[in-house]
Amino acid sequence: MIPDEWICYKAILKCLLHFGWTWVGIVTPNDGSGDTEVQELRKMMAQHGICIEYVIKFSDKLRTLNKQETTVIRRSTTKIIIVCGFFSEYFLHFFTELHNEQKVNLTFIFHEPWKYLKSLDIFHHKIVNCSLIILQPLKTFRAIEEFVNDHIFSTSPNDPIREQFWLQMLSIVSSIPKKNEQFHTLSKFIRVNYTDLYRFKPIIYGIKDSKPVYVFRAVSILAFALECMNLIKGKSGSYGLKHIGKLHRYIRKVHYVEPTGEEIYINERGEVPTEQILGNLIYIKSNNDRILSNISIKPLAKFRDYLELDRLLNVKPEDIIWKGGTMPESYCNDRCPPGYRKGLTTSIHFCCYDCVPCSEGEMSNVTDSRNCVKCPDEEWPNERKVKCVSKTYEFLSYENEVMSLIFLSTSLIFAIITLFVLGIFIYHWNTPVVKANNRTVSFILLTSILLSFLCVFLFLGRPVNITCILRQISFGIFFSVAVSSVLAKTTVVWIAFKATKPGSSWKKLVTVKGSNSIILICSSVQVLICVIWLSVSPPYQEYDMHSYPGKIIIQCNEGSVIGFYSVLGYMGFLAAVSFVLAFMVRTLPDSFNEAKYITFSMLVFCSVWIAMIPAYLSTRGKYMVAVEVFAILASSTGILGCIFFPKCYIISLKPELNTRKKT
Repeated sequence: MIPDEWICYKAILKCLLHFGWTWVGIVTPNDGSGDTEVQELRKMMAQHGICIEYVIKFSDKLRTLNKQETTVIRRSTTKIIIVCGFFSEYFLHFFTELHNEQKVNLTFIFHEPWKYLKSLDIFHHKIVNCSLIILQPLKTFRAIEEFVNDHIFSTSPNDPIREQFWLQMLSIVSSIPKKNEQFHTLSKFIRVNYTDLYRFKPIIYGIKDSKPVYVFRAVSILAFALECMNLIKGKSGSYGLKHIGKLHRYIRKVHYVEPTGEEIYINERGEVPTEQILGNLIYIKSNNDRILSNISIKPLAKFRDYLELDRLLNVKPEDIIWKGGTMPESYCNDRCPPGYRKGLTTSIHFCCYDCVPCSEGEMSNVTDSRNCVKCPDEEWPNERKVKCVSKTYEFLSYENEVMSLIFLSTSLIFAIITLFVLGIFIYHWNTPVVKANNRTVSFILLTSILLSFLCVFLFLGRPVNITCILRQISFGIFFSVAVSSVLAKTTVVWIAFKATKPGSSWKKLVTVKGSNSIILICSSVQVLICVIWLSVSPPYQEYDMHSYPGKIIIQCNEGSVIGFYSVLGYMGFLAAVSFVLAFMVRTLPDSFNEAKYITFSMLVFCSVWIAMIPAYLSTRGKYMVAVEVFAILASSTGILGCIFFPKCYIISLKPELNTRKKT
């Protein structure tokens, strides 16, 4: 009856997962004692994402072989080594090579058969000190102690079996020198002579081994099973068994409590669940610098079955004494810091990976993240991509935008200039220059230009639904009135020269009502287009979260693209008609003929808006608004400068030309 070995494998796996060790090495004797353990650990680790960098079988042959094996460890990167199989004296040679290779910072994980590590001397303890071990707590039975004490000092000292027992368990010198020399390599504690054995009659039972307990437990289990099968005494005086083939079934039903208080039963794999502990190996020096007189195992957690394995999760790294003072990290490669994720690599080990930066708009705030997390639409990863922060809002603000200040200043300056021109025209109301080209139309044109400059304010600041509607509608209507006024001026000039012929019917059209009718009709068409646009799909505020990384663009969506370009198209049509008519009458003789100025103003107007369309379509956010504002300012300034600055020059600086004679 042996203890449950699977629980030990599971405990090793649990420790690796708990401490985050995914890159380990395995060493085992080449006598085959650890082959099953290595095979089972391979399966379990592969299922839980733990890789084995190497499996080394240390040799009992020449030390040169050990040299080759330790070279593998020297070149390895793992900090954790699992030791499998049975304890072997050749393991000391292996440790010696590790010490020579300066691999003293390795952390080993041992299990029950390796509790004989007490035999290591000070030369080797630096390697295995502060390692972990899974073993059964020491338990003794009084019956076993009495048996050993009664028979170990029997009157048959030449018994070779007892001599070997004394040598291995009590460090008593053998009568065979070769055995003593071999054992001296393994242990430094031989100090009792075989011939002086009688002096140690009171020796206390000191066999730190569980094998006698296993034997005692096996006999007890068999005895309980036999008792359950109703022993029957035969005629010959010996005991016989009824239903001898059912012994195995009765053994599996055994369930009792040992004198130590431990509950004994057989699990589904035919093994006896046994209490085990996870311990921290700590070596303590004696007064002799060359001898380690004591081994201390600091208990960290106790468990008996699979349900109790979670107790290992309660073990904190700070509860363990580590080499160097901190818990070792064992990974195939450096861990991916926050802001990176694991990526595919060319390594044959699935635990190895490359660290790939998180993609745009994603972040990771944990080490060794498998995937980056996409930030919500209203957030964006910070510079290190370790957390999501709120996106910044972008629009053509009054406060922090230089462009806004430039547009604001320009709009105010030209609005003041327009008012100044309007004031000049009002002051010189009855002069020939003001009268020459229909002063009423000129006032309407100046007023529409003034409103066009002022509508720029609707394009600046944070857009809302009402400003989105007003900016496009006001811009469309004001410019339509301005261009309609220019068209009315051009038409009047053209009709006036047509009416100079005797008997011409065009004279009836050269009236103020005719000019006003042109302005009213042309502007009404634009108003109708705007009403239809607002009825079908009006402009509205929109949050563009994807055009620029880390920014939320607050902008106006035109709603109906057809409506927006219909407004622009109609303005372009009026400007084109005005340009053609003005070009036709530009050479007619008259001192105050402004047709050539209208030609230049419409040329500027059309050029600005034709260039504006591709620029408008290729930009986003505040730059798209800036393009439209620039077009408004440039075209308004073109009309104001080309048509009215020459007249202001004559009125203010050349008053001698502002007479009826020159008309």
